[in-house]
Amino acid sequence: MIFGLDPVIIALRIPILLIVITVHEFAHARMAYHFGDSTAHSQGRMNLNPINHLDPIGSLMILLVGFGWAKPVPINPYNFSQYRSGLRWVSFAGPLSNLVLAFACLLVFTYLVNAGLIVFGGLPFEFFQQLIIINIYLALFNLVPIPPLDGSKILMSFLPDSYLGIYQQLERYGPILLLMFIFLGVFRIIIFPLANFILQFYSIIISFLPGL
Repeated sequence: MIFGLDPVIIALRIPILLIVITVHEFAHARMAYHFGDSTAHSQGRMNLNPINHLDPIGSLMILLVGFGWAKPVPINPYNFSQYRSGLRWVSFAGPLSNLVLAFACLLVFTYLVNAGLIVFGGLPFEFFQQLIIINIYLALFNLVPIPPLDGSKILMSFLPDSYLGIYQQLERYGPILLLMFIFLGVFRIIIFPLANFILQFYSIIISFLPGL
């Protein structure tokens, strides 16, 4: 699965970006609503309109390097029926939705390839490859425990209250750290091997399904 600055690949990533970002943010908003917080719903973010969820820099990162972030869904964790559990599951909902979508897309992709409806090297082939791997990359990237990524909030949901001050201090420098690590290639070293492992794991599961 090729990543780079190939104009064809970047063009394919535009509709993919709209899909993965929308699913990710909708999952956050829907889970927050489930736990009793209607902030995202009242601000028009609990929907599948991609324009409401795009972040300029995060979207550019997805187009260029395959992982990035969206405009965070507004939540008020103090509205949750269960504060820590709500924060944990609302934060995890986004990455989880991308992992589930990646598996579903791989399942459809495998069926279409085996049926001869998609040929190697064609645009549909490349589209599905990019769609699958970007979903996995986005999920893994957002699980990194650096603010404002989802992983930081998942981690915070497990920490005792005495550590919240440290988190708030780190939150101010989070975006700078993220951009620095992206351009230094730190995340590539971590995310790419994990993504390949998940992809192989998915492929093994699918290989046991009848008809595939």
